[in-house]
Amino acid sequence: MSFDLVFFGGTGDLTWRKLMPALFQAYRHGKLPAGGRILAVARDDQTSEKYRAWLLEHFHGVEGAKRPSDEEFARFAEQVHYRRMDLSQPEHYALLKDWLGTRSAETVVFYLATSPHLFPQICEQLGAAGLNGPNVRVVLEKPLGHDLASAQEINRVVRSVYTESQAFRIDHYLGKPSVQNLMALRFGNALFEPLWRRESIANIQITLAESLGVGTRGDFYDRTGALRDMIQNHALQLLTMVAMEPPSRNDADAIRDEKLKVLRSLKPFTEESVARDVVRGQYRAGSVEGRGAIGYADEAKVPADSPTETFVAIRTEVQNWRWAGVPFYLRTGKRLATSEAQIVVNFRPAPHSIFPGQNPPNKFVIKLQPEDGLELHLLAAKGTGQRERLSPVFLDLDFDKAFPENRVGAYERLLLEAIAGRLNLFVRSDEQEQAWRWVEPVLDAWRADTSGPRPYASGTWGPAAASALVARDGFAWAEEE
Repeated sequence: MSFDLVFFGGTGDLTWRKLMPALFQAYRHGKLPAGGRILAVARDDQTSEKYRAWLLEHFHGVEGAKRPSDEEFARFAEQVHYRRMDLSQPEHYALLKDWLGTRSAETVVFYLATSPHLFPQICEQLGAAGLNGPNVRVVLEKPLGHDLASAQEINRVVRSVYTESQAFRIDHYLGKPSVQNLMALRFGNALFEPLWRRESIANIQITLAESLGVGTRGDFYDRTGALRDMIQNHALQLLTMVAMEPPSRNDADAIRDEKLKVLRSLKPFTEESVARDVVRGQYRAGSVEGRGAIGYADEAKVPADSPTETFVAIRTEVQNWRWAGVPFYLRTGKRLATSEAQIVVNFRPAPHSIFPGQNPPNKFVIKLQPEDGLELHLLAAKGTGQRERLSPVFLDLDFDKAFPENRVGAYERLLLEAIAGRLNLFVRSDEQEQAWRWVEPVLDAWRADTSGPRPYASGTWGPAAASALVARDGFAWAEEE
């Protein structure tokens, strides 16, 4: 299948750190359709040859196994081109149309790897240039807007140019093998679905933790914060995948209809419940993995008195028959004890134990980072003694080891899905807007609260109040058990 893939923001961090390496992996794995052209556009005045050399230099920083040899890169780079564009100039879009018109690609994908405030302008200009035909798709990176009003305005402009089926709102967590296998586990097997409900599950924890600080992104992060950067999109999308009802069929709209129902069922926030059920924090100086780390206020381009949160923990509930009364805990933060992303489903204890000792309940762990896998934690007896205590054991599925021939990164999978036109792994506009509706009362309450975020030392698991949030229900975060 012939395709043209255009990256707006072709010299930006996202393009060289994530998107181009993902495309190279697709090329290396033989999954990138033949006959494709990859075009990077940006304001820099340079040639395609210079851009390829610049890209190769940045590829040298890619982790070892994914780093191309010079020969591999040279073959891949034959598909890579560069054009200078001023995104405010209509004539530059006309020139882009001329370049695309030098051949008739079956599919044209515009990937907007720019600041979200440029999305409306780019889409309007693409529409004015006639670059919105039925074979065109537009991929929108997160964060999509700063609040509900700005998200709605972006979606209004996008819908004025493209149909909903042409708009691919990306959330790279949905491309992870573990998330896809969560669907397979629940809806392709008879074992788990009868247990996937309030009668069997005590609580669900979603953790998206980073040991890194904001680094060079201080200016962007200070305008965004952890709630907008991670909870409104990634964490809520994971929650919907865990909590959704079985869709009627395996297609995009059936899946996204069920995810939307979950978002609409989330317990709404009030000023009182924000104070009770939401903890925000900001990292201070400390030690991460044996190295000293500065505080958030000392990071480059961050105001010394910044009230921006770098940590959020939330307790919520899905108010429907399946999940009534089951607490869902969401947690994300920077400069935490380790970098990991996981979903922990904690089952209720056995109703009557005939074995001695305090036996921990079963749990199911969906590992998203640093590796993709599933763990089922059980109890087993080592011997035959009548009074013997049970020992914890677990069944471990590592997707990289189990399916080495299908190792595909999240961005690699999502880029291929966008080229193929499959919407299952992308977010629909009503989902995205409903997520903003849910978090907006938290943002409103924080604006009225002058106390600001709670401090926590770098290298810890956040403010102590986050542990108290879970302990109030008689539970503990996974690392505290």
